[in-house]
Amino acid sequence: MRLAVLSIALATSGFAGAAPAQTVALRGPEGQSRTVTLADLSAMPHEVLTLAGEHGLGKRYEGVPLTLLLQSVGAPAGKALHGPALADLLVVGASDGYRVVLALAETDPGVRPEKILLADRADGGPLPATEGPFRLVVEGDLRPTRSARMVTSIRVEVAPPGN
Repeated sequence: MRLAVLSIALATSGFAGAAPAQTVALRGPEGQSRTVTLADLSAMPHEVLTLAGEHGLGKRYEGVPLTLLLQSVGAPAGKALHGPALADLLVVGASDGYRVVLALAETDPGVRPEKILLADRADGGPLPATEGPFRLVVEGDLRPTRSARMVTSIRVEVAPPGN
């Protein structure tokens, strides 16, 4: 009887088999915010890149350039990305507590040629539950440690004034 009550309590509390978040919360340099759903991301223009995996196996990811998403919350890009904004950071959070940091300038194709995507597809289909529904894919890293899986938030942190 106790086991049955415990099972029901866990099932209704969201601890048992909780579905991954279907949205990503974006926050810009001045607090602008936007929530992007899987449907929103699917409707945006996608690019493709292959990320080298362990044992030399690559995976083909499809996603939206991160710079486009950041622009939607007021982050500078292109010629507008200069001066103090070059020191700004991105903090990317995942549902499992994993976090990575990138420089805002790294996301701009005018600063570095490698792509950074927020992917929603891999190898022609939706991301598997162990990776998605959203994955940051950073091209050019020697190890995919900054290619965070199960992304739930991306925020721009303005660097404090320096010397």
